[in-house]
Amino acid sequence: MYNNKISIIGTGYVGLVSGVCLADFGNSIINVDIDQEKIDKLNNGEIPIYEPGLKEIYERNVADGRISFTTDVEAAIKDSEVIFIAVGTPPAEDGSADLQYVLQVARTIGEYMNGYKVVVDKSTVPIGTGRKVAAVIRDELEKRGKVFDFDVVSNPEFLREGKAVHDFTHPDRVVIGTESEKARQILKDVYRALYLNNTPFVFTNLETAEMIKYASNAFLATKISFINELSALCEVSNANIQTVAKAMGMDGRISNKFLHAGPGYGGSCFPKDTRALIRIAEEKGLDLKIIRAGVEANEAQKMRMVTKIKERLGDLKDKTIGILGLSFKPETDDMRESPALTIIPELIKAGAMINAYDPQAIKEAVWRLKDYEKDIVYCTNEYEVMKRADALVLLTEWNQFRRLDLRKVKQLLARPIFFDLRNVYEREEVERAGIEYIGVGLPATTVEREIGTGLKEVAAIEEED
Repeated sequence: MYNNKISIIGTGYVGLVSGVCLADFGNSIINVDIDQEKIDKLNNGEIPIYEPGLKEIYERNVADGRISFTTDVEAAIKDSEVIFIAVGTPPAEDGSADLQYVLQVARTIGEYMNGYKVVVDKSTVPIGTGRKVAAVIRDELEKRGKVFDFDVVSNPEFLREGKAVHDFTHPDRVVIGTESEKARQILKDVYRALYLNNTPFVFTNLETAEMIKYASNAFLATKISFINELSALCEVSNANIQTVAKAMGMDGRISNKFLHAGPGYGGSCFPKDTRALIRIAEEKGLDLKIIRAGVEANEAQKMRMVTKIKERLGDLKDKTIGILGLSFKPETDDMRESPALTIIPELIKAGAMINAYDPQAIKEAVWRLKDYEKDIVYCTNEYEVMKRADALVLLTEWNQFRRLDLRKVKQLLARPIFFDLRNVYEREEVERAGIEYIGVGLPATTVEREIGTGLKEVAAIEEED
């Protein structure tokens, strides 16, 4: 049994969600960050990210004394037997994962280590990083003239933004990569709440655990790119991509998840991890042709949405386009690699003015799209976006955008044209309101309603991060 004291270095998305949820499992957690402002906010009850359900668990565990927040990394390392590394691994210019923050934490651990530690890579890292972390820690110990035992474990996260709390507390599997039986038993204690609930645990070596994370994200991203490419063929073949996807998903070997046509995937993981995996393979002398094609298809899909809008509206000079949704998916304020970051600038370059609204991402949009600020009006609600607009574009399928008052939409728009890039609405209901409907991968005209039910139940993309 370990000493029930865990440090998590990094209070970003993964670090904070992991810390709060592990505290809820009964562990004693020290969340560490070098950003004093962020730590001050956390100590004052402020959550720096938007994630449904996180604040309630945070408040409960702060009140019960199971989690604390500090910038004192030395004290945290010395006081803990288990240390999670949960710092960022942003993409470098060549697409590879930048490990400077992970390796800096490893050096800090070696600098302050005072006894046996289990060092857990929670960050998404390239295959072989665990060995590098171990080497850096050993080097720091040698500089100090100290000898302490330690083990490095790979424990990748599989959290979807917007559903991260549920994913952490009800995971499909927990992957633990280690060759140490002692570290294996300690991690089983850390995740005891899940182990007792018969959550599947996968125990393997470091490299395999690191590969599982990349392989999972690359496969899901490729699956999205596959259905998006088919959507283009459906549009010119009088076929319906939703029915195609529904029928494909009935095959148990395929499943219906991630077969939802849209404007392309985004987020903090899929784009970064697919490019990193391609780069890792290149360093080994390999070319991952399928994954590379998926990345290229995803970028092409974003541009295809721009072309779709241009072809219908014609010259965009002096036209206003209303945009619903800026985040890369619902229930998050994250705009990293969001289709909006490609589509909006391209529309502006073509001469359009933009009215935009998102329930959570406007603050981030202001700085991410700062080069286009004179051409964007950020609105206070979804209906303000539509006023005198020449078209309405649904980019992110927030729940409040799924039940628009179509009669009001018709009245507000200067031209009643609706680009539903998430296929949330039925063509018939939109056309009954006197609005032209343009979806993704759908026939150009109304067709006989497909036999069966539940077609719209798969309308929302759920990206796993």
